[in-house]
Amino acid sequence: MFVVLLGLPGAGKGTQAARLKYALGLPHVTTGDLFRENIANETELGQQAKPYYDAGDLVPNELTIGMVLDRIRQPDCARGCMFDGYPRNVEQAVALDGALTAAGKTIDKALYIEVSAEELVRRLSGRWTCPKCGAVYHEVSQPPAKAGVCDRCGSELAQRSDDKPDVVRNRLQVNMGNMQPLIDYYSGQAKLTTIDGERDPDAVTEDLKRALEDG
Repeated sequence: MFVVLLGLPGAGKGTQAARLKYALGLPHVTTGDLFRENIANETELGQQAKPYYDAGDLVPNELTIGMVLDRIRQPDCARGCMFDGYPRNVEQAVALDGALTAAGKTIDKALYIEVSAEELVRRLSGRWTCPKCGAVYHEVSQPPAKAGVCDRCGSELAQRSDDKPDVVRNRLQVNMGNMQPLIDYYSGQAKLTTIDGERDPDAVTEDLKRALEDG
């Protein structure tokens, strides 16, 4: 079974993918890991992708698809895998479908972990970092013992500019501009299941597993 995990930043895709990987035995495939692995191993695709990756530019579809096809040919993907971070837009989704079809495979399910914008802002904007030792805290899930002070070294905590609420809201709006067409694309193929991501992580995991087991 080949599965696409969809969700905005902060929705918990990485956490849930790690849980499903062990519960269902489906490898977790991320484009970031593929890029780093191919570049580190100096594969032909990795060498071609490196200039784009190093510059922070989007790696061309044909290179990414090549890495994806190499990855799913590995023995641990014989039963399928979970794609996280790819596709990022409809153009990439169409390219992925074409490549999988050529390999005799298909996307079976697209799982969208839905979380409201306000909850995502709360999750993403609560992060504070110690500029001295690098310790990371969260106002809700992992607060310091004393507000605004690092537990490790006693330094004053700071918030990165891209973790501030207004910046987070703008980032989410941009991401949703790409996400909605993907949701529509997989919904049109009758492959989309939407999961409420605002509940306890265990409940989200159970719903994701149920959606996959129901086929």
